[in-house]
Amino acid sequence: MTASRAALIVGAGDATGGAIARRFARAGYAACVTRRSLDKLQPLVAQIEAEGGTVHAFASDARKEEEVVALVEQIESSIGPIEVLVFNIGANVPESILTETARKYFKVWEMACFSGFLNGREVAKRMVARGRGTILFTGATASLRGSANFAAFSGAKMALRALAQSMARELGPRGIHVAHTVIDGAIDTEFIRSNFPERYALKTEDGILNPEHIADAYWMLHAQPRDAWTHELDLRPWSEKF
Repeated sequence: MTASRAALIVGAGDATGGAIARRFARAGYAACVTRRSLDKLQPLVAQIEAEGGTVHAFASDARKEEEVVALVEQIESSIGPIEVLVFNIGANVPESILTETARKYFKVWEMACFSGFLNGREVAKRMVARGRGTILFTGATASLRGSANFAAFSGAKMALRALAQSMARELGPRGIHVAHTVIDGAIDTEFIRSNFPERYALKTEDGILNPEHIADAYWMLHAQPRDAWTHELDLRPWSEKF
């Protein structure tokens, strides 16, 4: 017996991805959450279950084609149709172009772009057959401009944005809503709190992004009627320069 609706969140981390999973679970979706390590998903699973939601955790390497194919098949056959895919993998690793290695550059591209293609392709196949669905790609400031020391990350994120545009133009007429978000600013995470305390202090002034509010925006995109779809949405604190 399968559920009526499933939401697949690839890269369900402790902040944005987890908040998105919780938002869709609150709306009655079976939240299917992935990370490379199953253990790291347990706090999120416990939180969603405590809130009365349905959640399924998967250890999956989004860069591996065979794992992505198997994951989508497992969800579709045993949980329910994937109505929404959120691709939320970052891979933000700054490095000077003078010292960047081919191995690390390629790994960043695999994580932030290639894995988006794999997951988007596999889910799109199922959605097109049903004539409905939402695919949301998480972008960043680097999706729009390449800053110094971010050649790998910006290259991958710009490519992900192009992927989203191409998919939207191909799949929109077939009933699939493809959207790309530009998250422009620091997010309320443990990483920011520990490494950038001055930036984290802006939280009291709404100067950093709240993951719960990001999640609300993702839900809004999914809930949009098809006569008024947004393709690209940028989110930033009121005080962020752009």
